[in-house]
Amino acid sequence: MDSVGVAAAAPDAGPGPAWQSKCPWGAPSTTSISCSLADVMSEQLAKELQLEEENAAFPEVVAAAEGPFITGENIDTSSDLMLAQMLQMEFDREYDAQLRREEKKINGDSKVSISFENYRKVHPYDSDSSEDEVDWQDTRHDPYRADKPTPTPRRGFIGKGKDITTKHDEVVCGRKNTARMENFAPEFQVGDGIGMDLKLSNQVFNALKQHAYSEERRSARLHEKKEHSTAEKAVDPKTRLLLYKMVNSGMLETITGCISTGKESVVFHAYGGKSATEDKVIPPECAIKVFKTTLNEFKNRDKYIKDDYRFKDRFSKLNPRKIIRMWAEKEMHNLTRMQNAGIPCPQVVILKKHVLVMSFIGQDQVPAPKLKDVTLSNEDMKKAYYQILQMMQQLYRECNLVHADLSEYNMLWHDGKVWLIDVSQSVEPTHPHGLEFLFRDCRNVSQFFQKGGVAEALNERELFNAVSGLNITADNEVDFQAEIEALEKVNEDHVQNHGKKLSTFSSDGDPPIYDE
Repeated sequence: MDSVGVAAAAPDAGPGPAWQSKCPWGAPSTTSISCSLADVMSEQLAKELQLEEENAAFPEVVAAAEGPFITGENIDTSSDLMLAQMLQMEFDREYDAQLRREEKKINGDSKVSISFENYRKVHPYDSDSSEDEVDWQDTRHDPYRADKPTPTPRRGFIGKGKDITTKHDEVVCGRKNTARMENFAPEFQVGDGIGMDLKLSNQVFNALKQHAYSEERRSARLHEKKEHSTAEKAVDPKTRLLLYKMVNSGMLETITGCISTGKESVVFHAYGGKSATEDKVIPPECAIKVFKTTLNEFKNRDKYIKDDYRFKDRFSKLNPRKIIRMWAEKEMHNLTRMQNAGIPCPQVVILKKHVLVMSFIGQDQVPAPKLKDVTLSNEDMKKAYYQILQMMQQLYRECNLVHADLSEYNMLWHDGKVWLIDVSQSVEPTHPHGLEFLFRDCRNVSQFFQKGGVAEALNERELFNAVSGLNITADNEVDFQAEIEALEKVNEDHVQNHGKKLSTFSSDGDPPIYDE
């Protein structure tokens, strides 16, 4: 070997063995290119590197995008809205390009092709669609409106001879009726008629219109009932607020729960608290009577209150909610009269709108049983009969009231005596139907005690004469009721004079007080 060549090759190989040139821990043979910190932190360099990576990874998408990535050199990027719009525009372009590739892949060379035009993201700021590509929402056919609006002339028809078209034309009226369906309430679903030339006849349109109005009223009633009415064993928000105020004021200590439900009201049990005034004593246990505000049970019961002179001037047929409050006020006044006369009944504590707080008839949250549910001995049954007879006479003579719904369902047995409840419908004898209500009460009481085995129980006609002090002699019940109606119609001054402790009817004296 030439000595010159060996000498020239020696520096290239370097000192040491040959394996050191391939050692991974050895020093690199090439030196790195130095760059400044400003070049590393440059956004332009970062975007260029990103473009190179995207071009290598997604060559087709970038080619279909028809333009480079927005660099921000010539666009103001200080606005977040502008940045968001540019990003959305770029995304829409890529999405539309993907749809075009899918169309081309599926259709191929087939003569029948499908289109994803309705699914494309046609951006409002910049659209890549060709001239023949348009937004389908701008060209859809509205069947409710004519392509060329034809104004209806004043004379009411168009054309001449056989081509005349009046405003009563079936096709014209049908399309007008279909267009009018847009005026229905939003809750009434009329469906989607896009693409269909619908024509509704007058009969069908009128039926749909009436149904739409009825559904609108029904939804309003359901909303009103949900927000402002009391359901069974539940109260509406306004009533709940009244109860909360009673508890927060200290009048009531706590409300335990529901003890009774009826057609007109719901009764809750509560423990009494402290009264704000010293002269008023609150019982340890109270009964809260909440009159229902659904109005269902009060529609046909206005006869009990509209002819009562105490509420006649305040009665309004057009405002049924005031009737409910007057109904609660009516029971409060009737209970006060009965309490002053010494008749066993609940004691009134307070009245707030349609919520009446009374003393609780019972003990330890257990209400006293109704007379129909309790089993009494013969002596107790006889004692209860004479007590009820005396209370009916006191109610008529001293309280100047007729219970009007007296039966075993509205009488409680507690502490060995009968208690009267539910006197909201009680009326005065001056009421036009006062005597009829009294006769009905006498029939209920007489039938119950006769079935209970009380031999001394009078029949309904004798009991009516004993309570009212009238001497009506009739052989049968039909004639007896006819005379009662005649008394109410012919001699209207009777009950008014009776209110002044006078009577225009012939009687044998004051009605007797029956004792055992």
